[in-house]
Amino acid sequence: MKYRYIYGPVPSWRLGRSLGVDPVYTGRGKICSFNCIYCQVGTTKTLTNKRKVFVKTEKIIEEMKSLPRVQIDYVTMSGAGEPTLAKNLGEIIKEIKKMKIGKTAVLTNSSLIDRKDVCEDLRLADFVVAKLDAHIEDIFKRINKPAKSVKLDNIIRGIKEFRRSYKGKFALQIMFTGENKPYAEEIAHLAKEINPDEIQINTPLRPCGVRPISKKEMAKIKEFFKGVNYISIYEAKRKKVKPISKPDTLKRRGKI
Repeated sequence: MKYRYIYGPVPSWRLGRSLGVDPVYTGRGKICSFNCIYCQVGTTKTLTNKRKVFVKTEKIIEEMKSLPRVQIDYVTMSGAGEPTLAKNLGEIIKEIKKMKIGKTAVLTNSSLIDRKDVCEDLRLADFVVAKLDAHIEDIFKRINKPAKSVKLDNIIRGIKEFRRSYKGKFALQIMFTGENKPYAEEIAHLAKEINPDEIQINTPLRPCGVRPISKKEMAKIKEFFKGVNYISIYEAKRKKVKPISKPDTLKRRGKI
């Protein structure tokens, strides 16, 4: 079967054997609320923070049911866009959980995390990884290039409120580039204030428009995260997996 909405499994440094689910894939380019300078998928074609149903739940579940026997640690809502833009995200997670093939995770850029309906959907997942690349609005705009009405203050408030109410595993992902590297101490302070279960210190190693932070630079950044549970992309181990997806499908999601 040719898979359109699911891909992988991929060897994720954060999630082990991760089967991806793309709930906003339309075949017409990336749909996202950010246009990040480091995005491995490329330029955002549709920059929006409005939720809608992009892919019917039954279409995703149909592909999930056709899966061959594969070892999966997490079924991860991610892909070529922001998964919380999918209005049926909660419904998709519920249906996948019924299948009992792995835990569920959502990788979100946090742009809609201040919304009640989005938080309700996210609470259904076993693991939520929320992006936070900046501590002030100016850096946020430079790195993440958000849709007009998306503000960092709302994101930070939303993350803090979600963290307090969420019962699953919660992680912050911070993508370090030359833009936010000088503010690593301030960002680390904010991350500690949020107090996630895990902090994922990342840098863009896949091809994109910016240079990754070197191992030496990352070592200095890690000093600011002492005393909290963190993992770094340079030290993380990956499990071996055999993907069911064709190379072009993985490439569309920036996985190869």
